[in-house]
Amino acid sequence: MKAIIAEKPSVAREIAQLLGSHEKKDGYLSGNGYYVTWALGHLIALGMPEDYGIRGFKKASLPIFPNPFILTPKKLKKAKGYEPDPSTLKQLNIIKQVINQCNSIIVATDAGREGELIFRYIYHYLQCNKPFERLWISSLTEKAIQDGFKKLQSGDTFDGLYQAAKARSEADWLVGINATQALTIAGNQDVYSLGRVQTPTFALICQRFLQHQNFIKQKYFQIQLSHRKEYTDFTSLSLLQWEEKKQAEQIQKSIEREGKAVVEDVSITTVQEQSPLLFDLTELQKEANRKLGLSADEVLQTAQSLYEKKFITYPRTGSKYIPEDLWTEIPELVRILNATDYFKPAIATLKFGNFNKRIVNDLKVTDHHGLLITTKTPSALTATEKAIYEMIAYRLLESLSHACTKQVSHITIKVHHYEFQVKGSKILNQGWRAIKGILSDNENANNASEALTELPEFKTGDELKISKTELLEKTTQAPKLFTEADLLSAMENAGRSIESKEEQKALSNIGIGTPATRASIIETLLSRNYIIRKGKILHPTDKGLQVYNLVKDKKIANVQMTAEWEMALDKIEKGKIDKTQFMNEIQHYTTEITNELLSLHIPQDNIPQLKCPKCQQHHLIIRDKIVKCPDEQCSWILFRTICGIQLSIKDLILLLTQNKTSLIKNMKCKNGKKFDAYIVLKEDSTTVFEIGKDN
Repeated sequence: MKAIIAEKPSVAREIAQLLGSHEKKDGYLSGNGYYVTWALGHLIALGMPEDYGIRGFKKASLPIFPNPFILTPKKLKKAKGYEPDPSTLKQLNIIKQVINQCNSIIVATDAGREGELIFRYIYHYLQCNKPFERLWISSLTEKAIQDGFKKLQSGDTFDGLYQAAKARSEADWLVGINATQALTIAGNQDVYSLGRVQTPTFALICQRFLQHQNFIKQKYFQIQLSHRKEYTDFTSLSLLQWEEKKQAEQIQKSIEREGKAVVEDVSITTVQEQSPLLFDLTELQKEANRKLGLSADEVLQTAQSLYEKKFITYPRTGSKYIPEDLWTEIPELVRILNATDYFKPAIATLKFGNFNKRIVNDLKVTDHHGLLITTKTPSALTATEKAIYEMIAYRLLESLSHACTKQVSHITIKVHHYEFQVKGSKILNQGWRAIKGILSDNENANNASEALTELPEFKTGDELKISKTELLEKTTQAPKLFTEADLLSAMENAGRSIESKEEQKALSNIGIGTPATRASIIETLLSRNYIIRKGKILHPTDKGLQVYNLVKDKKIANVQMTAEWEMALDKIEKGKIDKTQFMNEIQHYTTEITNELLSLHIPQDNIPQLKCPKCQQHHLIIRDKIVKCPDEQCSWILFRTICGIQLSIKDLILLLTQNKTSLIKNMKCKNGKKFDAYIVLKEDSTTVFEIGKDN
């Protein structure tokens, strides 16, 4: 018998169906020589400090360097700390029973760094020593699974992948746990969460926010001229900009008196605009954020759902290319789309047998190829799933089209000694832009330099009559605040933001985080209340800016170092460097940042000294999210966010000294209805609502 371990029940069922393992058991399926079971994502994690006998946040305990790291079943956060998750323990026991009944294992967790770690942690936690093979597939279609089982690979082929995943996991633990505890100890009260990737990402958002906020807008003026030639109206814009309005007006008047301009230079070039490559996950997230307003996490969850329904290939990919051996399958994908009326107009612009082969590059395919649709025709999709599927399908069709050819004109004209420029462009061959019929990236183009403008013919020395002059008042623009699409680009290209040109060159293609983890990093920052979404824009909160100001000059916020680590993890995966070397550097770094953070002096807000209402013995710990008694036996706790409203310090004082808050407005019921109420502290130290009179 062989045991097959998938990452999720849905994937296990697909595999079991194909292998003829139809007998349903509690937590697994069996039949035809196989037991097919599953993890529930990460069943095993690295132990918390408590698992090493370190309780509470104590300066003397830092830095914490587990040797070795302890593996523990996933835990759930409860009021009194972390407790084992019952569903995790049950499934681990089932996996153990299944493995014990089998001679070998086939690993069918997701084919990537995290999928490898999920299995290996289970394998080591259960102290298993049975041989295992790896199923490595990029799609869950019947054909892909069948082909994958014909090409099972030896488990040790992926030892480098596991070592990289393990190094990433342990590095995140060391940096996150020690930095969080160190800053929290320095802050004396509130918990400040920091992380290896989380903090540099957060620093990018804050830097941009402060650049935007501190930007001083400056007015400037340009002169625009209107012309008509060969029945075509067009405008020209002054190359010079003037800060003084009076000076610009005087020049405008002299130009009006002149009444004509002379063509000084004519530059006409033919530009080839290459078709876009396939989506990788980050590019899909950026595009869906820009076009649909979806968060990075929403895009990932939607793509994962489409993958599990077998409509698209593996979404957590960092490549935009396909290998040569997959090229022969592409025409079939186009034929499947052509069976749908919706895609027929786009496909009519393609020439079968003459597809653009730009997406084929074996050297640029990483663990998985670029995102593709599969041969399964989609059905019963949600509106969001449909929109994401169509994006991936259209991108495939665009990538198979040839370049868009444009003729770009730059005409320089002169009035007196002032130069003006006329810009125009026309499409000679639509190429890939015919797929969706969008001929410019600037759909809201509002000036001559952005729009597609066909110009009449010009030659040097031509005179142009000036029919109208206009003084344009403009202002310099602050750096744009980050949308999620902008942040994903900044994370992906973090190496390019480094000031040193030499270091920038070395790290130009290195980002922070990976395509698979960037969405969760953004969600973590939101859950920590470090940033909030305002429409599409990401804003740091007051708490977030406070943390940023504390760490902005510290190593923990260094984007370059984090980008270098991503490069090191990639080298571990490829066997170019040893994990031990990397972890030694991480330990050295952890010691440095822990000492840096412990040395900070954080001025305290006026946090009152309030006694615990239950035991009447201890002063309460007042934090951002909770108020609690430090005595574990007493264990009194109050969550500060109640029905969507955070209790202010003023209301906490009222509640704990006079047993009743002020009237708190706009609290929200589970059904979404708003209400006003007082919060009352009862004699048994529990709290209740006292509804306001107007409700």
